[in-house]
Amino acid sequence: MSTDKNYHDIVKADLEKLRQKEQQEQQRRQQEMQSDLERLRKEVQHEEQRRQQQLKQEQERLRQEELRKQQKLAQQIKRQQEYERLRQKRQFKPQENLINYQDLTLDLYNDNSAIYSPNYDNLAYHLQELNNLIGLKNLKDEVRTFINFLKIQQLREQQGLAKSPISLHSVFCGAPGTGKTTVARLMGQIYRQLGLLKKGHLIETDRSGMVAGYVGQTATKVDELVEAALDGVLFIDEAYTLKPQDSGHDFGQEAIDTLLKRMEDNRERLVVIVAGYGEEMERFINSNPGLKSRFNRYFHFEDYTPQELLAIFESICQKNNYELTNEAKINLLKQLIELYHQRDKSFGNGRLVRNLFEKTIEKQANRLITIPNLNPNLMQQLLAEDLPQ
Repeated sequence: MSTDKNYHDIVKADLEKLRQKEQQEQQRRQQEMQSDLERLRKEVQHEEQRRQQQLKQEQERLRQEELRKQQKLAQQIKRQQEYERLRQKRQFKPQENLINYQDLTLDLYNDNSAIYSPNYDNLAYHLQELNNLIGLKNLKDEVRTFINFLKIQQLREQQGLAKSPISLHSVFCGAPGTGKTTVARLMGQIYRQLGLLKKGHLIETDRSGMVAGYVGQTATKVDELVEAALDGVLFIDEAYTLKPQDSGHDFGQEAIDTLLKRMEDNRERLVVIVAGYGEEMERFINSNPGLKSRFNRYFHFEDYTPQELLAIFESICQKNNYELTNEAKINLLKQLIELYHQRDKSFGNGRLVRNLFEKTIEKQANRLITIPNLNPNLMQQLLAEDLPQ
């Protein structure tokens, strides 16, 4: 009986120890949970404070930006009023544009100009647009150098110094899809902000838009294009096709002759940019003394690298609410590297990327159509299997 009692006491003691140990473990877990909750609470609080601070900073930045805009508007109104006062006294000529080189903002004073030019209408904005283009480093350097030259020539003229003769007509050399049309459009706006063109708009054409099939019609087509492009830029893509090798009698020569005459008659109101492959454009310009004397400034557009092509693809994705997975990025980059090393004269550059993007979202659509209950995340995600082979 004594032995049974002792055994019962031992078991009871062991159970009590287990109960106490369980209580201690439960208390420890509760303490850890409380600690984790407190840590998370502090992190959330800290993140909320950080967001509030960022929001205040952004609000202050927007307030300062709005204040600067109002101050700039007030200055422009004041200048416009001063201009009107001086113009009435015939002491101010509209051609004498006022240029603030400190902030690279130009006020174009003419009878048709607005008092206030929004951000997209100033030189700094268009220069930033140029700088934001993917790749084209050498081209950007060439353009910046030319713009600096133009600004210094204007400053020399304002100081009564002799200025060098300036020809704004240019040759854009490069393969298709390298951004020639985009840069031409920006150049027109830059020339406008520098006071060299009144409008700075772009009229784009090629041989089919200039050359007709009958005598006399070609000159009419060119005249109409030039009229539309006056005070802006006439951009002629694949201009070398106007003068084919061994062309014999070709209406392209009539287009060239008419264009040269109109360029001479409208020296102050027309900028012509001709574009195409480098070798072909050099042959085209050298084929005619009139062309050679007017087009002596060349800008070179290099093929995009695989990394730049990937950046262009991602940019298109972002604009259209798509996103590549990491695996898809790696596979796409491999594909672009292979295409780049196999490229020939017809390599499409940006156009190639656009085609790849369109084929990719088509394949993605075929994959998604079988999935029920699609959500936005699934519809935005581009997988490696969506890439064209």
